[in-house]
Amino acid sequence: MNFDFNKITDLINGKLNFWLEAIVKLLPNIFLAALVLVLGIYLARFIKRIAVKIVSKITKNVTLQNLFGSIIHFTILGVVLFTVLTILNLDKAVTSILAGAGILGLALAFAFQDIASNFMSGIFLSFRKPLKVGDIVEIKGYMGRVLEINLRDTVMQTFQGKTVIIPNKEVFQNPIENYSYLEKRRFDLELKVLLTEDLEKVHDVTLAAVSDIEALSPEDETKVYFYEIGNSAIHVSIRMWINTPEQTTYNEVGSEAIIKITKAYKTNNITIPFPIQTLDIKSNGEFNAIDFLKNNNEQKQ
Repeated sequence: MNFDFNKITDLINGKLNFWLEAIVKLLPNIFLAALVLVLGIYLARFIKRIAVKIVSKITKNVTLQNLFGSIIHFTILGVVLFTVLTILNLDKAVTSILAGAGILGLALAFAFQDIASNFMSGIFLSFRKPLKVGDIVEIKGYMGRVLEINLRDTVMQTFQGKTVIIPNKEVFQNPIENYSYLEKRRFDLELKVLLTEDLEKVHDVTLAAVSDIEALSPEDETKVYFYEIGNSAIHVSIRMWINTPEQTTYNEVGSEAIIKITKAYKTNNITIPFPIQTLDIKSNGEFNAIDFLKNNNEQKQ
């Protein structure tokens, strides 16, 4: 096979001349695109710093601040990139990139929907602030102190020494009982006294018994209520406000209140009734202790 090197040389020279002419024609656009790219990079960095400062006034979460700053930074860079491609008359490339980004974004949305849901819930929690690190809360049946609030999950330690990691989606969509929000807690103690007791005396003795508990809040008055008349007793409720939400103090106040009230009732001859059990003896006088215990246990269950 014979090769015509002159034709090959002419073909190569023609292509090179064509490309050179095209580059020369694109030189103004290339310089403009380079200028837009450089200015866009500096503009993106500048706006990112401003965005971080603005978000820092709304939330003190450094991770969230950096996240929003990065989102704005890359968004501006994306706009700059598409502008540069358009200046270089690469419209088809822009269209292909946008189509690919749309398909990729849809696929990622389906694949990581749970992660995205927890992530967005973490962002909303950072802005709403229903809880903060150190708060005593109850979430999804878990009660303890909040250790960390991340963008994906919330970490808390229960009073039994367990570390619980709850996805932010569950935190955001379920009720949150925050015991630290008011910086104080109420302890409710319920007991019973005989129907024959002098209720005014019971009221005064109960208040006097718990009045010297040091952890009680001086701003809130302790209340004693009679709220139900039972078959053999009157139900009493004592409501005391504690000046701290701490669980240890809460338990200590309850224990001290029980000790003081029990001692005061004994001193003043106020009786806390025992549960009454009615026995049904058969007409023939027989009593089956095993059957009685079995029925008693079934009633308790």
